[in-house]
Amino acid sequence: MKILVPVKRVVDYNVKVRVKPDQSGVDIANVKMSMNPFCEIAVEEAVRLKEKGLASEIVAVSAGVAQCQETLRNAMAIGADRGILIESDAELQPLAVAKLLKAVVEREQPRLVILGKQAIDDDANQTGQMLAALLGWGQATFASKVELTADTVTVTREVDGGLETVALKLPAIVTTDLRLNEPRYATLPNIMKAKKKPLDTVKPADLGVDVTPRLTTLKVEEPPKRQGGVKVPDVATLIEKLKNEAKVI
Repeated sequence: MKILVPVKRVVDYNVKVRVKPDQSGVDIANVKMSMNPFCEIAVEEAVRLKEKGLASEIVAVSAGVAQCQETLRNAMAIGADRGILIESDAELQPLAVAKLLKAVVEREQPRLVILGKQAIDDDANQTGQMLAALLGWGQATFASKVELTADTVTVTREVDGGLETVALKLPAIVTTDLRLNEPRYATLPNIMKAKKKPLDTVKPADLGVDVTPRLTTLKVEEPPKRQGGVKVPDVATLIEKLKNEAKVI
């Protein structure tokens, strides 16, 4: 069974992002970039399924600038067998990424696609669902446990009221949540081996996909600074402040 794992290059989660002076976006010049944490969980889960003998090949795919090759090499150091880079300098929004992944799925014919539930840069939480809709495949989002057989995948997913277990016929889409696993560290020997693993590069045009953005970002602002708390002398003053200043009652 072949598993496809999309991975995204994002600003490292330890970096405090800064808004550009013109408020057109986030400044990523000279900023450390890394693999999206949810994508790391997806790669780890695919590798664990392969180690159990349930998968024969893991293909990592990323869409973006040429530097995304580093992200794919990292995925291959964790355990992916090969990588595919869809190289584009355009702003890739979730629908465009889903269409690119659909084209790759039709080429590669995987039985399972595992991807992170969202990326920590845009927090869109859309690509997995859009991909499932475009392919007409079953989907299980926010997975905290995955059990795979030859024809089905059973996923325990986190919902507002607790846990829900769904069974899907393959092929299917699974998006990963934080509690699914803890990704392993890539060892130095595996990092060296990853440099020799095959990595193919294609363009969106090669896949027949138009990635022109459909949405325009008007302005990016930092969240307002939190004000310090105050002490009130009595309950009457507290109620007055909640009513007239906070306007929550």
